[in-house]
Amino acid sequence: MTIPAEKSDKTPRARSVSRLSAVQALFQLAKSDNPDGDAVVEEFRKFRFGREIEGATFGRADDAFFSDIVKSTWENRSDIDCHIDEALSDDWTLERLDPLLHAILRAGIYELTARIDVPHAVIINEYLDIADAFYNKQEKAFVNGLLDKVSGAVRTGS
Repeated sequence: MTIPAEKSDKTPRARSVSRLSAVQALFQLAKSDNPDGDAVVEEFRKFRFGREIEGATFGRADDAFFSDIVKSTWENRSDIDCHIDEALSDDWTLERLDPLLHAILRAGIYELTARIDVPHAVIINEYLDIADAFYNKQEKAFVNGLLDKVSGAVRTGS
């Protein structure tokens, strides 16, 4: 999915673009035979941000924020996956997660655990919007529940 420009002259908020793009980059890394976070970040910088792709204009991202989410999430995916695994019900496994849903959860949990400068409600709402762009209510509720559960475990008092 590309991020179309808003109907007015305004472009989407840079951090929202960064998050959606990071989810796409993480999905791409997970599907790659030779994943390279630096190369994927550079690809997005050179060929996606601010460009028209398939008839839609890809918005401008907060470059540093995008790079941080992609690289840090990818580097820490094992620890992040432990948070996901702990929050899943007994009848779910990581392997059962759709790859795009897994990317959404990984990025959201990275922010919840490492980006304490961003309020947890903002993080959860942003990733719910991303889930809403790709999935129906059931998956969106799943993302909400899991991110909320992890938030409660890692951000006591927030």
